[in-house]
Amino acid sequence: MLVAIAVALALQTTLARFAIGGDTVVDLVLVVVVYAALAGGPVTGLATGTVGGLAQDALGAGLVGVGGFAKTLVGFLVGVVGSQFIVAQPLTRFVVFFAATIVHAVAFYGLYALIEPRGFPAVTVLTQAVGNGVVGVAAFQVAAMLPGMAAARRSRRR
Repeated sequence: MLVAIAVALALQTTLARFAIGGDTVVDLVLVVVVYAALAGGPVTGLATGTVGGLAQDALGAGLVGVGGFAKTLVGFLVGVVGSQFIVAQPLTRFVVFFAATIVHAVAFYGLYALIEPRGFPAVTVLTQAVGNGVVGVAAFQVAAMLPGMAAARRSRRR
């Protein structure tokens, strides 16, 4: 998962200049955290959230630790949900990615509100939740197709 976090961070920082209206449409690090939590459980989600969140905080301009805490919390909670419920269909995965983005935003902006009061950017968060849901479901679909593609390629070589 460290490679996935590194790729997500690289893409996130590279694509940040293409943000719509200054807002990021997809949080790729959060998508990796939720994916890891659904695939590996609460401990994997917690570890991925901690590493990804702190790395993103270190590269950003805000307080170090706020995003790390929010992503750690989301990773753990999604891992628990993924281990208790069957989250195998695209619609249920979309709902999990959507809800995880909302929980992340509430934790993130809630912690910042303790430091300096700000408004909650509801439209931006909802837009990002939809973007994260679409990208997350697509990531699961691509990951499911890869073993079949590799097997088909091996069988053509013979």
